[in-house]
Amino acid sequence: MNNAPPPATRRWALKLEFDGRDYVGWQRQDHSLSIQQVLEEAASRLFRKQAVTTITSGRTDAGVHASGMVVHMDVPADKDISACSMRDGINFHLKPHPVVILEAAPVSLEWNARFSALWRRYRYTILNRPSRPTFTEGTVWHVKPPLDAEAMQKGANYLLGRHDFSSFRAAACQAKNALRTLDELTITRQGELIIIETQARSFLHHQVRNMVGTLSLVGREQWRPEKMHEVLKACDRRLGGPTAPAGGLCFIGVGYPEDPFKIT
Repeated sequence: MNNAPPPATRRWALKLEFDGRDYVGWQRQDHSLSIQQVLEEAASRLFRKQAVTTITSGRTDAGVHASGMVVHMDVPADKDISACSMRDGINFHLKPHPVVILEAAPVSLEWNARFSALWRRYRYTILNRPSRPTFTEGTVWHVKPPLDAEAMQKGANYLLGRHDFSSFRAAACQAKNALRTLDELTITRQGELIIIETQARSFLHHQVRNMVGTLSLVGREQWRPEKMHEVLKACDRRLGGPTAPAGGLCFIGVGYPEDPFKIT
């Protein structure tokens, strides 16, 4: 019987940026490549093939991007490494994947990228013009008909606060209930782009994409803004609008009681 104590570990927080087009999302899967697998294999190579596991602040679906996802990773404590070396070393082994570490910082073993988080923030981008995208292909939702951003904002306002979001919840969602508190949902036009940003402590599976797809009907003037309130109160996904494509969605930030990357 082996009574040896478990090896000492050190926990690191990592901030990620990635293009999710060629991946099945964050979570490891048996037969397809995920962001989690790419990251853990790169970190394992940095730490001489030792197994490395990561926990994320929020999962992403296939095709969804990130510019500010935070994960934590436990590594052997016997390897002395600086934050810059951690970032640059993993980034070296991540090539040629479009996944990079923006920042790295040591944290306590009690700190958790998922459970310590106070809020998550997403941005959805719509390219609203007749011509298809070129440079932004795969990172926007191309909608040809003109969208009324002001009407969309009026509809979005009905979703703010604490509600049962069953009408915007994917059938495969595994959350125990659909009650969520939506702190922000802002819609602005910037030239040919419609920018939608939303923030909450947590989101249901496909909630953001389903809200965007439903709001697009308001923007096309197929629905009046007040219809959003009716759909919300119905608690029936069948009454909502379409699910917006994954490519327009980006995980842009997560908040903690104290920023682990802040230099003191």
